[in-house]
Amino acid sequence: MSTQGEYAPSPMAFVADMVDKIEQAGTTTVIDHGKGVVLLTMRGARSGKIRKVPLMRVEHGGQYAVVASLGGAPKHPVWYYNLTAEPRLKLQDGDVTSEFVARELNGDERELWWARSVEAWPDYANYQTKTDRILPVFLLEPVDD
Repeated sequence: MSTQGEYAPSPMAFVADMVDKIEQAGTTTVIDHGKGVVLLTMRGARSGKIRKVPLMRVEHGGQYAVVASLGGAPKHPVWYYNLTAEPRLKLQDGDVTSEFVARELNGDERELWWARSVEAWPDYANYQTKTDRILPVFLLEPVDD
């Protein structure tokens, strides 16, 4: 994924503040939530601008999962549409940044990663009770270029 282009900070101040904090420190470990966070860098589906979002860290065997929860809101977060439009992204975990490809999970594979996600951030289970939509889970697999 090319990170060339204009960066558009999140309109949500707390998200933009977390991204700034991570970028200033050079590591995601400055955000202390549960088992930590990762920083995703992707291209906006509509704007084409670079977007960054910190999400809960769910890692297993060098792969990561991200849950499009939006705290249990009735709609998907904007970054969900970014990943479905352009699944190649950069992920920063600590001070290491690598390229990954995202794919939305279904069936048993989704259930496995959902359980891992809830283990890492138990609030996901609560978020699911707040909405009628099934919270999407993406698997991020490393790109071997």
